[in-house]
Order: sequence, then C-alpha cells, then structure tokens
Amino acid sequence: MKKTYLFTPGPTQVPPEVTLAEASPLIHHRTSEFSNIFANFSEDLKYLFQTRNGEVFTFASSGTGGMEACVANSLSQGEKVIVIRGGKFGERWADICKVFGVTVIPVDVESGKAVNPVLLENILKKENDVKAVLATQSETSTGVLHDIAGIAKVVKNHNVLLIVDAISGIGVHPLMMDEWNIDIAVTGSQKGCMLPPGLAFVAVAPGAWEAVEKAQLPRYYWDFRKMRKNLANKTTAFTPAISLIMSASKALSMIKEEGIENAWKRHARLAHATREGVRALGLELFAGDDSSNVLTSVKAPEGVNIDSAIKKLRDETGVTMTGGQDALKGKIFRIGHMGYVNEFDIVLTISAVEKCLHENGYKIELGKGVSRVQEVLYKK
Repeated sequence: MKKTYLFTPGPTQVPPEVTLAEASPLIHHRTSEFSNIFANFSEDLKYLFQTRNGEVFTFASSGTGGMEACVANSLSQGEKVIVIRGGKFGERWADICKVFGVTVIPVDVESGKAVNPVLLENILKKENDVKAVLATQSETSTGVLHDIAGIAKVVKNHNVLLIVDAISGIGVHPLMMDEWNIDIAVTGSQKGCMLPPGLAFVAVAPGAWEAVEKAQLPRYYWDFRKMRKNLANKTTAFTPAISLIMSASKALSMIKEEGIENAWKRHARLAHATREGVRALGLELFAGDDSSNVLTSVKAPEGVNIDSAIKKLRDETGVTMTGGQDALKGKIFRIGHMGYVNEFDIVLTISAVEKCLHENGYKIELGKGVSRVQEVLYKK
C-alpha cells in the first residue's frame, strides 16, 4: 500500500479538518451567512500579515496572480522599479513588470545567496525616480531567505514603495507588515497557510493607497479599489472561491490557535533538524547560512541522477520531494517542511532521503541521518 507524503516547496500537506471544511455544503456568496464568514476570515488574514492598519484582499488565483495584481495596482508604464533577482521567483517579479512596460533595474544575486541590503542602498543612491522595490522573502527555487526587515529599512530611507512576495515565507518566518513598513505583500494558499492551491491574499498598507489611486496600468479583475469597496460591505467584487474560503477560514483558526510566534518557532526547529540530518549524511546545503525555514535545498551528490532518483522514490513510496528548476535542474533537490508538518514528518523525510540515495548507489550509513534528526528533536 502506498501513501502520499508531500515534502515539496508547494503545494503542501492539508490538515484533515481543513479538507472537511472545504467539503461543507455550498452556500451562496451574496448572503449574510457568507458575508459574516468572509468578514471574519478577512480580519484573520490581518493576523497572518501582522497588520492592524492594512486591508487584505482575497483573489481566486495562484500566488502569481496576486503578484500581477500588486504590479497592476501600484505602477504605471515607464516607471522605474528595482527588482531583487536571486532565483526563479525574483525573476518572475521582473517578468511581470516588463509585460506591463515597467522599467526594471535588476539586482542580481548569486544563486543560493541572500541579497545584502547595502547593495540595494547603493543602487537607490545612484538611481533617480525609482518608484518601488520588489523583493522575495523566501526564494523557493534556491531555498534562500532574504532579509526583508533589513531591506525595508533601506527602502524607507528613500521614500519608495516596498512590495514583497511572501508567498512561501508567510506563516513560516516573521513578516511584520506594520512594524517593517511594508507597503504591499502577497501570499498564496498552498504554502504555510496549509491550503490547496487556488487563493492569493494581498495586504495593502494605508500608505500605499496614494500609489494605487495614481497607477495607470490596466486592471479590471485585479483592481484593489473594487476589492476595497466590496470588502467594506463584507463581500467580494466577483464570485469568490467559496469552498476554498471555507477551508481557509478553518486553516487560519488553526494558525491562530497555535499562535503565529509558535508557528515560526516550530518551523525553525524542524528546519534545523532537517539540515542536521542532511549534513549527517555527508551532503552539502545549497543555501548554507542563508537557508529558509520553508525548505532545505541540498546539493545533489556526485554520481546520482537526482531527478530520476526522487521520481523513483515518489512513484514507489508516495514520498514527494522536488529537484531544481531551470539552471539548477539536476544540481539540487529540495525538501519542503512548511505548514502542516511536525517532528515525525522530518524523521520520515530523512529516512526517505536515505532510502533514495542508498538505492541509487550513494554510500551512506543507513540510519545516520535519522539518528541525528532524533538527537536534535528529542534531546532536552
């Protein structure tokens, strides 16, 4: 019998309670019953983004749709933006901007490394009329965590917008919308929020509304102004993903019950145990000291066709990890440990890594990685 275990950078495992909430009988979205659910849910989203002053909008889309909404609502054709590109999703910010005719000044960061805020400071001093800085909190293509707090300090000194892709990082690492003065942030449902794919959440700070009103890019479905007007009436501008919102309401209640600070600590503990297990097997981390608690990226050992190996593992055991993307294909593999994950999942994951490598000719001492994980997690 094969069971399914998702240890990928997304989608992630969904709690049974959340799945059951999604299976609730469908209700109409223009009723007081749904309006009350949606209003409470929207308030809970503020807790996720750590904002009291901002408003959070829900779109029926993937996280990329939310990213496009951020660009379309805050910028105009020909304006200049600085985009931090340290992997596939930083590059996605740049691609979206270019589609809309926004001029991109790239900050290219070595793959597997985090951006130094000082580098950003130097570019902001040199460039005139920059409208916004677009950053990625957790770059899932490389496993790197970028210092959004440090970036925010630099950006605010230059009076430009800060727009953050927190699609995988939120709920795993602190994202302090108000405290760090982030103008716009976006996340998706299928990562730390413990939900199926299909929802994007965008938080907009009060200080960003002047830019939203002045933005000249075309927008219809993505229009924050429509969303804001309808949110005030406890509803949405267009037909919402009702069943997903029902499940999201349950997932957010579980995050609040755990306490978001405790969720951050849990992810840090599990990420540390995963990395220690990997090192015990003689493997090297790709992101090193810049590693995100969202996932662990590991350099593929020599002599192992890692993409073929993890595919075989998935097909035979149901344990799913992912390989590298684009230039990193065949060079790394990635272990996701965010959302609905506990300490026993990490033991299972490292055990699966051992099986995968052992069966593909990589010499390891079976149990060594698992033993190290147990030492980290269970020793007081």
